[in-house]
Amino acid sequence: EDVFEMDMNQNVVQKSKTSGLKLSASTPLWFIVYKHRPKAKCVVHTHSMNAHLATLLDPTEKSDVLRMTHLEMLKGVGKYAYNDTLEIPIIDNRPTEAELAEQLEAAIIKYPKCNAVLVRRHGIYCWGDSWEQAKTQLESFDYLFECAIKMRQIGVDFSAVPSSGTFHVRDSSSQATKKRKIDEVAQSSSSAVSGFNGVGTVNNLSDLADRNIPLLPADSSVLLLDIEGCTTAISFVKDTLFPFVTENLDAYVKGLDQMKIKEYLCNILTDIDCTSDTNVKSQCKSVVNSSKDEPQKLKAAVRKLVELDVKATGLKAMQGHMWKSGYDSGELKGHIFADFKPLLLWCKDQNVKVCIYSSGSIKAQKLLFRHTLEGDLTPYLSSYFDTTSGGKKVASSYGNIAKSLGVHPSKIVFVSDSEDELVAAREAG
Repeated sequence: EDVFEMDMNQNVVQKSKTSGLKLSASTPLWFIVYKHRPKAKCVVHTHSMNAHLATLLDPTEKSDVLRMTHLEMLKGVGKYAYNDTLEIPIIDNRPTEAELAEQLEAAIIKYPKCNAVLVRRHGIYCWGDSWEQAKTQLESFDYLFECAIKMRQIGVDFSAVPSSGTFHVRDSSSQATKKRKIDEVAQSSSSAVSGFNGVGTVNNLSDLADRNIPLLPADSSVLLLDIEGCTTAISFVKDTLFPFVTENLDAYVKGLDQMKIKEYLCNILTDIDCTSDTNVKSQCKSVVNSSKDEPQKLKAAVRKLVELDVKATGLKAMQGHMWKSGYDSGELKGHIFADFKPLLLWCKDQNVKVCIYSSGSIKAQKLLFRHTLEGDLTPYLSSYFDTTSGGKKVASSYGNIAKSLGVHPSKIVFVSDSEDELVAAREAG
């Protein structure tokens, strides 16, 4: 009864039922977070003592970031492992919350991996994909701030890698250890990164030096692979395929007849209506409604969906048609990791079927693997699945795939870089 409902243009849709209440002074700041983190569902602002003191660990009060590493609770803030370096941006306080807007936006853009921003001598803004996640991450940040304060008191540098004792880099003669690699995000990047995805290529050849046989359960008969971050660098999609669409969109739409434009637009508008993310839906509808004719509406919708990284069936179908022209002309060549083709050869020898499950359309998947830097790899792939089998974060989708392949889910090994997808696959068996 004490909540205001607003749209993404900061208009009040439904006033609070309790009389005498007014909007929070932080309202403009919430919308900055939602603009640059479209998957965020909740933003929390507190005046935590630990957050306040953490901004003063640099006595000059000139630091614009707090760095921490080799702390177990780093795992509690979303995208970090024990041995990663967490960078939490710090902005300077102002007399009013609204005056923080420009600094906050710049910090969010500069540090796309972090889910929080510290305000010097003030507190913290923290967000998450749900109110539960936002609360959990806020508590983890507060623990880390308290830890940093107390480590400083006993003379331990919380920003430095331990020289001995708690962490050891393995030498070339020891058994390889499992480690999670998250790409460094360019400081100048303005794109948000969510989930466990990185945005650049990781060189994992050192991991393969002492192992050339895939680690699969002995009774598995199907290897189901995601594409981005698994067979192919995420940077290929982000830096090559997506820009190819946006750069050639005007010319492509200009060459379409009216019927094809209507078909694409209808499918993409259906995608927008079906999305469960109200922020994404609101942003997409605003650009569509502001466009005059159908070609403009189509181009505006495509650009917004690509910008927000929306996995939509209609969009993927249109992108697939555009990518085909690029592959056919030789302008596009599909990237694959160095270990992928040896994996395919091994699986063929061991009678293990290799299948693909990606949010990209089946047509786009086949184009990529038919035109790779290593040649045509489609003869090694048994089946392809996209979101027509169901969403990748929904357990029933994996049941549908198992049924299509004629095997029990327990016989399938699914590989992805998304934790939510792996959880859904595990739930399916």
